[in-house]
Amino acid sequence: MAALEALKKKLTPLFDADKGFSSETTLECGDSDMVKLPIPKVNKKLSDGGTINLLSRSYGVYNFNELGLQKCSSSPVDESSPSEKTYRIASREMRVFGAIGSGASSIVQRAIHIPTHRIIALKKINIFEKEKRQQLLTEIRTLCEAPCSEGLVEFYGAFYIPDSGQISIALEYMNGGSLADIITVQKFIPEPLLSSIVRKLLLGLSYLHGARHLVHRDIKPANLLIDLKGEPKITDFGISAGLENSMAMCATFIGTVTYMSPERIRNESYSYPADIWSLGLALFECGTGEFPYIANDGPVNLMLQILDDPSPSPSKEKFSSEFCSFIDACLQKDPETRPTAEQLLSHPFITKYKDSQVDLAAFVQRVFDPVQKLKDLADMLGIHYYLLFDGPDDEEWQHVKSLYSEESVFSFSGAQYVGSNDIFTKLSDVRRTLAGKWPPEKLIHVVEKLQCRAHGRGGVAIRVSGSLIVGNQFIICGDGMQVEGLPNFRDLDIDISSKQMGTFKEQFIIEAGDAIGCYYITSQELYIMSSNS
Repeated sequence: MAALEALKKKLTPLFDADKGFSSETTLECGDSDMVKLPIPKVNKKLSDGGTINLLSRSYGVYNFNELGLQKCSSSPVDESSPSEKTYRIASREMRVFGAIGSGASSIVQRAIHIPTHRIIALKKINIFEKEKRQQLLTEIRTLCEAPCSEGLVEFYGAFYIPDSGQISIALEYMNGGSLADIITVQKFIPEPLLSSIVRKLLLGLSYLHGARHLVHRDIKPANLLIDLKGEPKITDFGISAGLENSMAMCATFIGTVTYMSPERIRNESYSYPADIWSLGLALFECGTGEFPYIANDGPVNLMLQILDDPSPSPSKEKFSSEFCSFIDACLQKDPETRPTAEQLLSHPFITKYKDSQVDLAAFVQRVFDPVQKLKDLADMLGIHYYLLFDGPDDEEWQHVKSLYSEESVFSFSGAQYVGSNDIFTKLSDVRRTLAGKWPPEKLIHVVEKLQCRAHGRGGVAIRVSGSLIVGNQFIICGDGMQVEGLPNFRDLDIDISSKQMGTFKEQFIIEAGDAIGCYYITSQELYIMSSNS
C-alpha cells in the first residue's frame, strides 16, 4: 500500500481542480470502450536477407524490404540513375487496424502511417504464387508510373516483412467505399451526380490510356472508389496491361467476365476501347440500378448474351437523352467505333452538368452510416494518440509534434499552450511524470469511455475519460477498432480498480488536413484528478 500511495503522490502536481471541459457541447454521436497499455518497441535493424527482389523483363527490378520499395531498370541499384525510384515507407511505421475487404489474392486493411499520421489503405498480397507475383508487379508498375494523377488512387509505397510471405502496398484510403457499395444501399445514382463522378474517372482513364499506354482490364463498380469528400478514383491495377503506343493491342484473356467487352470474350486482340465498354456497362448499372444482362445463369450464358444480343440501352422514357447517348457510345459492339476517354470528356452527358452545383460529398455522406464512420475515425485517431503517449519509443513520440499546428491550443492545469513546440514540450513533461523513473512506476491510460461527434467539414470532436493505472503493456478492449498484433483486454486478467492511481478526462478537436487522409489537433483539454475525486 505504501508503494501505491507513493505513486499517487507523484500525480499530485498534475491534479486539476477544474474538472470540466470548456465546451458545453455534448458528444452524443458514438461511444467506445477501450483500454490502452504501452506497445513494445519494434527492432529497427534490418535482418540479413531481409530484401526480396522481384524481377520482370518488362518492368525492371523491384527491391522490397522492411524499409520500403526501390525500383530500378537493372541490377545492381544505382541511386543516381534517373530510372531509379525509391519509396521509403517502413513496416515499423505502420499502425494496422481492421480489414476493409479481401479478395482471392489480397486483403486490404486500414492503417495509420505514424510519422505523417495519415490514414491509409494497406493492401497485403501473398507472393508465394507465381500468378499473384505477376499481378503484384503489374500493380506496382502502374502505381509507380501514375503518381498523383487525378482520378487514380494515390500510391505511397510498399514494403516486405521477412518470412511473412506478403508484400504490403500503401494506398490512399477511400473512406466512402466503392460505387458497388453505393448502389447496394442507394439502388442507383442520380444523373447529375453520376455525371460529376464519371468526369473525374475519365480524367484518370484518359491518363492511363494516353500518357501511360495502359489498359486497366478490370473496370467495374467495385474498382471505382469514392471518398467522403466526394472524390472518385480508379483502383486495382493488378491485371492492367502496358502497350507500347496508342495503336498496340493486348492478346490475353484476363479480368472480370461480367464487364468484359465482346472482343475480349472472342479472345481477339484488344486495346483501350475494352476499358470504355467496361466503363459503359458499369455506369449503366450505377445509373439505372440494374445490370442489363442475366448474370446468374453462369459465365458461359453471360458471354453468349454479350456476344449475340444487341447492346443494352437505357430506357429513353426514364433517362435523359444525354445519358442514353453516353451509354450507347460506350457499348458499341465494334471497338473501333467507341470513343476514347478523352473524347468522352466532351460528351453532352459530361458537359451538361459541368457547371451545376453538385455536392458529391453530401451525397456520399448521406448514403453511408455517418455515425459508424465517425466512430471508426475517432477510434483510430484516439488509439493512435495514446499509443504514442504511453509507448516506450521516445523517437516515435517525437512525431506527436506534427499532430499540432502553430495555431493549436492545449489547455492543462489552468494554463494554455499555443503552437506545436509549446504543446509538445508540456505534453512531454506530463508524459515523463507519468512514466516515472523505472518501469514499476509507469502509469498508462485506461480509456473507459470515448464519445465523438462531427466537427466542421471532415473533422471530429473526441471526448475521453478513464483511469491512470500501473501497467507495462498496451492492450485494447471493447467493440471498437482493434490494432493488429495487440492482445484484447478480455483475454487478460487485469483488475483496474486495484491499479488505479488517478482518473483523467481529455477532449480533442481534430480537423482534416490539406493532405489526403491527414488530420491535426486544433484544440485539446486535459484534466487529471485523484482517484477520490
